[in-house]
Amino acid sequence: MSLPAERFTTQSTDKTSNEWHQQLDFYAGRADRYITENWSEAEHDWPLAILLGYMSIARPASVLDVGAGSGRALHLMRERFPELTVCGVEPSADFRAIGHREFKLGPEELRDGDATRLPFPDGSFDVVTEFGALHHMRHPAQAVAEMVRVARQTVFISDCNNFGQGSALTRIIKQTLHAVGLWRAADWIKTRGKGYSITEGDGLAYSYSIFDDLPIVRRHFSRVMVMNTQGQATNHYREAPTVVVLADNRPW
Repeated sequence: MSLPAERFTTQSTDKTSNEWHQQLDFYAGRADRYITENWSEAEHDWPLAILLGYMSIARPASVLDVGAGSGRALHLMRERFPELTVCGVEPSADFRAIGHREFKLGPEELRDGDATRLPFPDGSFDVVTEFGALHHMRHPAQAVAEMVRVARQTVFISDCNNFGQGSALTRIIKQTLHAVGLWRAADWIKTRGKGYSITEGDGLAYSYSIFDDLPIVRRHFSRVMVMNTQGQATNHYREAPTVVVLADNRPW
């Protein structure tokens, strides 16, 4: 599980700081539960299985996971590919402590960092991944741009599509508001000016669609594939509540 939110940024506004600390507190109280989840039980294990299948063909030498949580995904990747060099960026000290203790990830393998300012040169990793962190960030496009920058070969994103969530009528309303440029205003009204909601299961989250940031990915990769990870969507933007984006420049 990835620790969400503005935890990834260093913006100094009171609003951002409050959101950041709410997220840190939420996940600090839940960190230990993530080491007890067996394979196939965690929320993003189906997307992770897709990634592992891709990696078995692409055979990358290195991977960076943005919002790595306890490093569980990195641990599973390295179990499957023992020669793989792994690195995770995770601002929560609680999660990092679990990863260091339970998954034997070293301090350079699971480290503190800022998703909007990744401390790596361009093209540092063959594969750069993200599992469920973007919808917890106020400015996810900055993180996506950084993922693309440090990726040498592949970017893999597993996250939300708010425009594919809800009943058919709800989706039509949201998609229409988005099409006419009124979605941000509607979301501001819905959240009473906060821009986010807080739930017991997910903590502080923003209404996010990876399709909003897909142009960033498309500008840098020759091939971009999208797959729904819930439901029976044939039109991913209109029907899929969660999606996987896999982008690469490999010659096939």
